[in-house]
Amino acid sequence: MSRLYLLRHAKAGWAQPGMRDFDRPLDATGRADAEATGQAMREHAYVPDVTLCSNAKRARQTLEGIAGSADTGRVIFLDHLYSEDAAGYLQLVREHGRHGSLLVIGHNPMMEDLALALSERGEPAALAMLGLGFPTSGLAVIRFDASLSGVTPGKGFLEAFLTPVGS
Repeated sequence: MSRLYLLRHAKAGWAQPGMRDFDRPLDATGRADAEATGQAMREHAYVPDVTLCSNAKRARQTLEGIAGSADTGRVIFLDHLYSEDAAGYLQLVREHGRHGSLLVIGHNPMMEDLALALSERGEPAALAMLGLGFPTSGLAVIRFDASLSGVTPGKGFLEAFLTPVGS
């Protein structure tokens, strides 16, 4: 059994004049939500072996927020998680699939598209929540019977979909 955690970065502030979107930091709500996600991961014993994290500032800051409470395993920062589509995210999961569990911290719409493509089955409440969208700090927990290196659409089971309070 393997597990994939898909985490959309926490809420970021608007870009200041002259600031690249890539460099937008978390706002106060985003910082609090990232910390709450870390606490929820610890409470549910969600521990990835490896974390793939977008190098965008808001994703790195989300990682910092969750790492204060939860183990994130070995971390690999990837610039292209900022610009890849869901198919690119899936390829990265496969490339790092030799690990039993993997956390990906990235962006929408890629997170939502990938979670929906992988999770045709799951806990009814989790599927219903995911069907409403993938909010910032949303965490999809998807279980597979086989290694992540061979993950294919429709073969995952959505165990849980956690969102920050008020989302």
